Amino acid sequence: MNFSDILASIIHDMKNSLGMVINTLEEITSAGDDANLDKHKIPVLQHEAKRLSNNLIELLTLYKIENERITASIDEVHVDEFLEEIVIDNQVFAQSKDVSLEYQCEPELTGFFDEGLVRGVINNLIGNGLRYTGSQMLIVAGMIDDHLVIQVEDDGEGYPQSMLDAQAAFDRNESFVEGHTQLGIYFAGMVARLHKNLEKKGFIRLSNGNHLKGGCFSIWLP
Repeated sequence: MNFSDILASIIHDMKNSLGMVINTLEEITSAGDDANLDKHKIPVLQHEAKRLSNNLIELLTLYKIENERITASIDEVHVDEFLEEIVIDNQVFAQSKDVSLEYQCEPELTGFFDEGLVRGVINNLIGNGLRYTGSQMLIVAGMIDDHLVIQVEDDGEGYPQSMLDAQAAFDRNESFVEGHTQLGIYFAGMVARLHKNLEKKGFIRLSNGNHLKGGCFSIWLP
């Protein structure tokens, strides 16, 4: 994996987000006392600022992973509370796009994972999903085959067949396609593989049509 390619893709995405922030601030400034415009634009600013922050965290994390300077800090996490916090953090922007963002999880479910790294993965997936979904996004967590599985689903058009076909390459850490969606999946795969339990390693899966009709991203943590 060429880190310079990853760096170029992240910088390109950050440039787009920064441009959106600058343009939105200019619109708000030129609108004067138009309170309705300000209220409408604030979620956009919050979302793009969060994307910039996520990009920086993603870049630093990938750099540390590539240079073997990071390991997963595994703790017991109450998954229901974890997902509730994530939904609350993303709710304002979801509502501004008329998207219902919800989660499903047994209240007693716990998992053992690096909360910061996995939170970054889920936030990234929600941010990308809000671009492509129709009117719904759903996060589902549960235990499958001795793995904690967290799924991020939408009701958009789903993943293209080329990405579904490339899953074996993702598993081998070989596939990289320019674009933030693909970079986010690469990042998620790297984070998943940092989670180990005896001989088992975490992994990711892409599919279409689960609880919702669109794309379904799953991260499996042993």
